[in-house]
Amino acid sequence: MEILLFAGLKEKVGSSRVSLDIDREISVEMLKSYIYEEYPELDGEVFQVASNESFVRDDYQVSDSDEIALIPPVSGG
Repeated sequence: MEILLFAGLKEKVGSSRVSLDIDREISVEMLKSYIYEEYPELDGEVFQVASNESFVRDDYQVSDSDEIALIPPVSGG
């Protein structure tokens, strides 16, 4: 599963994309657990998950064919 990273998340990992070896549908909550396990530098980071360009909740099921993005909160003025 390819996952796009934005802003500070991208900087912490050092790449705009990461991969997880997941070959079945999983919940966003489970996806977050895998991400924190595989990329410990992101542990404690707050972000929203988007699937196919729409924000999704923790109970949403993602699959390997979805475009997944992790987007941290932004502020502006």
